[in-house]
Amino acid sequence: MTELAALADTIRRNRATQPVSRLGYFCAPFRPPEGPFSDRVIKVYRSLPDAAALERLARCHGDYVAALQAAEVPLPATEFQLLEMDGGRVPVIVQEALPEASLMRPRMQRAPAEETLEMMEAAGQVIARFWNATQGSETRIGFHPSIRNFAIVEGRAVFFDTFPPLIHYSRDEMGRLLLQFSDSRLMRVVGPLMQRRVTGIQDEWYSPPETLVGLVGSACRLRPELAERYLAWGREFAGREMPRWAEEATEGMRHAPRLPGYWTGFRKLLGLQGEPNL
Repeated sequence: MTELAALADTIRRNRATQPVSRLGYFCAPFRPPEGPFSDRVIKVYRSLPDAAALERLARCHGDYVAALQAAEVPLPATEFQLLEMDGGRVPVIVQEALPEASLMRPRMQRAPAEETLEMMEAAGQVIARFWNATQGSETRIGFHPSIRNFAIVEGRAVFFDTFPPLIHYSRDEMGRLLLQFSDSRLMRVVGPLMQRRVTGIQDEWYSPPETLVGLVGSACRLRPELAERYLAWGREFAGREMPRWAEEATEGMRHAPRLPGYWTGFRKLLGLQGEPNL
């Protein structure tokens, strides 16, 4: 169990630390260079004035991690805390650090074609396993298996994105959560004017075929010269490992999938790093 006073002190002392990623929408995770959490990545999120909402967030996160583990999704040790800091309670995730060299996105960018296809297969197996395990769930549950949310460790895809917890929240509630916890003040101010489109960002995460199509689309944007090979892999994988959703998934992979224009617009507005859309 994390020692909370030491965690709060670590966060205060390392707020200016170079983040391990600038790809995130909700926060800029960092890894302390020394101290008791030097083997952990720390993710600090915005607080809310609503204590009940924070307690619900904590419960949902615990349930989501349990659901991922029950679905045999490889996940580094992950702990959620509501940390007393700066006069409020701050949501914090402390997660076992993965080797930087294992992150799937940069590996996909530079690896030979056959190696990238092996990584796609590893990530695809996690997607199929999750959806096959959660079919018939009595609660609304989703999954965001983007290439940027995986690491490849000893040939196995390890998923490390547990926020927001995609369980129990209705579509409208999750849409509001996307704004409440955005790391961008601009998004929190402008977003409510585009609430319908912001809410729509999540739809792919709750659709088995669209999560697979999203993975393939990301690969096509990272390595456009290999797009046809990724599309062929995706169509074959859908029929082999996700047959109940194969028809819809295959339809989405006739051509290189494109991101919705409003989402690429949001990313530019927020200054998030990413590859250009095809």
